[in-house]
Amino acid sequence: MTLSFPRFLTALSFFILCILISLASIAETNTLKIGIVLMHGKGGSPGKHLSELASSLEAQGFLVANLEMPWSGRRSYDVDVRTAEEEIESALKTLRAKGAQKVFVAGHSQGGLFALNFGGKHVVDGIIAIAPGGNVNNQTFREKVGEHVEFARKLIAEGKGNEKTQLADYEGSKGIFSISTTPNTYLIWFDPDGAMNETRAIQSMNPGIPVLFIAPKDDYPGLLKIKQQMFGALPKNPQTRLYEPTSGHMNAPSASIKEIVEWTTSLANTQ
Repeated sequence: MTLSFPRFLTALSFFILCILISLASIAETNTLKIGIVLMHGKGGSPGKHLSELASSLEAQGFLVANLEMPWSGRRSYDVDVRTAEEEIESALKTLRAKGAQKVFVAGHSQGGLFALNFGGKHVVDGIIAIAPGGNVNNQTFREKVGEHVEFARKLIAEGKGNEKTQLADYEGSKGIFSISTTPNTYLIWFDPDGAMNETRAIQSMNPGIPVLFIAPKDDYPGLLKIKQQMFGALPKNPQTRLYEPTSGHMNAPSASIKEIVEWTTSLANTQ
């Protein structure tokens, strides 16, 4: 049977339309919008060690929420752990509303450990832990701030749990420093068996969520000592990866930009 010329044109147009729809579908699959929540380290801020990572991701088309977390120098633990998690959830909701189809949570130093804690309670497409630290249950930390934890317990027992007071935090590069918060909030963050307990955070990770664990080669000695132990304790996931950039602790986010882009993009297009 021979098609008339008008019917031939109609059939050809339909064929071309199908091809264009198919190509558009492939293009959409390969350009999935990725959203990333970023969290700074202890005493830091969004504009410090994460700024280059944030701006580079945005320049490459990622949707980014670079948050100021409760452990920043300005906020001084002004809310509890659960509220901090709600702040991340709110940021994820905003990223999804902007078009993010895959979402990741990334953190540097204490933010990295909190990202692992978050991954045990909430569903995301991946966790990025950059030089994670801030374990409140290690021996050094307990020696440095243990008396302040006990003081907070004492104030709570006296009915003063909601009264702001001067307590203490510790960070390896600057030692012990003063923070002003309530004993109730302080204890939630600094309880050795709480959310910032490294072992608990790792063991509670959802095995269905892959982790990009970034351990810089020139990190602090204490973190270098335990990096293999931390990575090895993560739940097994075929897409979990250890990356060791040639950098120190502070510039690890900038040194890991290429790896973060490649890992998240690969996951977004294969999940």
